[in-house]
Amino acid sequence: MTPDYTAATRTALGPGPLIAPYQAVILDSDVSTARCTARAFLGTFISMGHYDRSLRRQGFTKEDLGHGGSDRLVDTLVAWGGLDAVAQRIRAHHDAGADHVCLHVLSSERGLPTPDWRRLASLNQ
Repeated sequence: MTPDYTAATRTALGPGPLIAPYQAVILDSDVSTARCTARAFLGTFISMGHYDRSLRRQGFTKEDLGHGGSDRLVDTLVAWGGLDAVAQRIRAHHDAGADHVCLHVLSSERGLPTPDWRRLASLNQ
């Protein structure tokens, strides 16, 4: 989900309902590694018809959806980088009308991303 989609949802629903968009995040500042991790995750979803249609309604093209996703698609859907980059994306959702932002931590490492969860917990202070 993008902050623009969050804003459109808030506009459509008004001030009452709780809006808690989903945001995939990768705590990795290396552009190649972060995008590779994001593509491995996004590839399954962007091949599904309903996600394809939703992303096209949001302005992405057929080219954006091919080959695991364009850099534009990856960078728009997945917040990657350091804590500041993730915090900026969370703020963008809140500024767009979100009440809460649900984070899904992605990692190139096997197993649970416990170290990343701990780092992200510092954003809630």
